[in-house]
Amino acid sequence: MSSNRVSEKTHWNEFWKISTDLSEVYDNEGRVSRHFSRLESLNGKRILEVGAGSGRDGIFMAGEGASVVSLDYSPDSLKMISGQISEKDDVSVCCGDAFALPFSEGTFDLVFHQGLLEHFRNPGDMIREHHRVLKKGGYILVDVPQRYHYYTPLKHIFIALGKWFAGWETEFSPGELERLLKKNSYEIVTTYGEYLNPPIWFRILRKGLMPFGMTLPMYPKIFTGSRRALTGIRERFLATRLGLHTSVVIGTIARKI
Repeated sequence: MSSNRVSEKTHWNEFWKISTDLSEVYDNEGRVSRHFSRLESLNGKRILEVGAGSGRDGIFMAGEGASVVSLDYSPDSLKMISGQISEKDDVSVCCGDAFALPFSEGTFDLVFHQGLLEHFRNPGDMIREHHRVLKKGGYILVDVPQRYHYYTPLKHIFIALGKWFAGWETEFSPGELERLLKKNSYEIVTTYGEYLNPPIWFRILRKGLMPFGMTLPMYPKIFTGSRRALTGIRERFLATRLGLHTSVVIGTIARKI
């Protein structure tokens, strides 16, 4: 199932033009760096974040000793990232196209993106371009919404009603994401899944109430408390193949062959 609304640069320019208050933009709770760090240290790694958005992932990785390039094609995104970088952060910003990266072959130890690949109808082209700029044995980490979560039909409904800021072109189950990477000369290392805190339904409700002057807290205590209590159970379940098919997001880490 695909949307008939195509994601365009203008959508993202508008999104980051109005999303200037990062305290009102949910982050990904450090899942990208957390999952990669289980494999290797970030220290000394040359990393490219594609479709960097707020840039918070890359800046965090720089704090762990990585040298990071944050690439986006939205000037407002890059402006936001630049405003967060401190003198101690080894982070540079780059305006560029995810399908035609302005870097030489074999430049990076890790290329990653989250919430990016699903917005395009030709994801294989992007994956191949990332393969080009990776060193041999380097890693790619792709983090996307998971096809079989209820978030998928909800998002299509909002897109059909014209209530979503951009389109959504491709969907991925764990197997589909792994097959895409294998097809483009990567060796699968691991696939993870995660739920969001707070859940998607609450985030949509919170956003929907704002025009009516009602502002709910971003992180209600009821969700943070229940998450702590259920962390172990959830992690064990998400380590199974069945669990991956219930998660709201999945990520696959693969190595360039």
